Amino acid sequence: MRNVFRRGSRIVQRERGREDRSEVRSAVQGFLLTGFIALLLVATPAALWILKQAERHGLDNALHATQRLADFAIGPVVTEQLFAGDPAAIRSLDERLAPWLNHENVLRVKVWDLTGRIVYSDQHSLIGRFYSLPDWSEDLLASGEGTASFEKQNEVENEFEVGAGDLVEVYVRSTAATGQPLIFEAYYGDNDVRAEQVEVLRDTAPAFLLALGVLQLVQLIPAVRLARRIQADQTERRRLVQRSLEASDLERRRIARDLHDEVIQDLAGLSYAMEAEAMRSEPGQRASLAQAHLILHTNIRALRAIIAELYPINLDRLGLSEALNRLADPLHQAGIRVTLHSENLHELSRASSAIFYRVAREALVNVLKHANARSVEVTLLGRSDVTELRIRDDGRGFDPDSDAPDGHLGMRIMRDTLEDAGGTLVVASLPGGGTIVEARLAS
Repeated sequence: MRNVFRRGSRIVQRERGREDRSEVRSAVQGFLLTGFIALLLVATPAALWILKQAERHGLDNALHATQRLADFAIGPVVTEQLFAGDPAAIRSLDERLAPWLNHENVLRVKVWDLTGRIVYSDQHSLIGRFYSLPDWSEDLLASGEGTASFEKQNEVENEFEVGAGDLVEVYVRSTAATGQPLIFEAYYGDNDVRAEQVEVLRDTAPAFLLALGVLQLVQLIPAVRLARRIQADQTERRRLVQRSLEASDLERRRIARDLHDEVIQDLAGLSYAMEAEAMRSEPGQRASLAQAHLILHTNIRALRAIIAELYPINLDRLGLSEALNRLADPLHQAGIRVTLHSENLHELSRASSAIFYRVAREALVNVLKHANARSVEVTLLGRSDVTELRIRDDGRGFDPDSDAPDGHLGMRIMRDTLEDAGGTLVVASLPGGGTIVEARLAS
C-alpha cells in the first residue's frame, strides 16, 4: 500500500510540475501580450505625432518655395499692364509660370490685390473676380509671414479645386513691380507632403520600435524570474499543505487505531466483566450494575462513532462525489433532505479532494448539530480554472461576524487551509435565513 501511495505521489508531482511550467508559460505569454498592447498604445500616438511633424515640415518647405516663387518669379512681372488685364501681360506670366505648373506639382496660382480682386490666375476665368479677403490677410500684409495648410478646399473661390482632395494651400506676401503689395496664393498636390511623411516615418520607426522592443525584452527577463519565483512559492505552499494533510490523516489514523485497539478493547472487556458480575451479584445490586453496563455500552458506541469520523476516508478509491454522498448519510438518518449535484467536474489532485471533503464534512456536521435545517443542497462545480464547492442549508443561520461559539474553530481552520492552498472560503449567513458555504480552489 505504501508503494502504491508513493507511486501515486510521484505521478501527482509530475502532473503538478507540468502544471507549474504551464502556469509560468501562461504568465509569460500574458506579459508578452500586455507588452504588445502597451507597445501599440505607445507606438500609435508616436506614429501620429511623427506624421504630424513630417506634415508640418512639408508645409514649411512649400511655404519657403512659394515665397521664393512669389518674390523672384511673379512679383517682378506684375506690372500696370497686368493690373489692367492686358492679354500680352497675362501670356507673359503664363510662360514664366509654365515650368512650375508643368513639373513642380503646382496645381493653381492666384495673385490678389488689396481689394480682393484676382489680378492673375493660371485659370484665366478667375481673373478680375472679387472675393472677400480672409481676416488674417491684414496680418499677412503687415508682418509678411506666410501661412500654409493641408486640407480640402471648399471655399467660394475654390470652384476649380473642389473634389481634388487634400491640397497644400499657401499664402505669402509679395510686391509688384509697381511697388503695390500683393497676396500670392498657390495650391500644391499632396504628393510631396505624403512622400515626406512616409520617408520620415520609415527613417524613425525602426529605431523607435527597436528601442521599445529592447525595453520589452529587458523587462521580460525579470518578469520570467519573478513568475518562476512566485510559482516556486506557490508550489512550495501546495507541497506544505499536502504534507500537512497527509500528516493530519496519519495522526487521525493513529488516534483511531489507538482508541480502537486499546481504549475500546479495555472498555469492551470491562463491559463483559460487569455483565458477568451482574449475573453473580445479589438481586439488589443487579439494577445498578445493569445501569452502569448500559452507560458503558453507550459510551463504547459513541467512541466507535468518533473513530469512524476520525478515520480518514479513502478518497483515492471512492472519489470525491461518492465520499460526499457518504457524508450525507447521517443527515438522511436525522430526517434532513440532502441534494447533491456535480457539474463539469475536473480530475482533482488528492490534496484538493481532501480539502473539499474536509470543508464539506465540517459544514454538514454543523448543519446536523446546529442549523435545525430541513434541507441541504451540496453542489460541486468545475469551471475552466476553478473548482467550487457550495453547501446551502435552510436552517436558522447565524451572525458570521460574531466569534465562533464554545471554541468551535472548524471553519476558521478550513479557511486557513484553503488560503494556504491558494483558494478561498466564504461563509454567508443571516439569523433565520440559512447559511451558504462556498469553497473555491484552482483546478
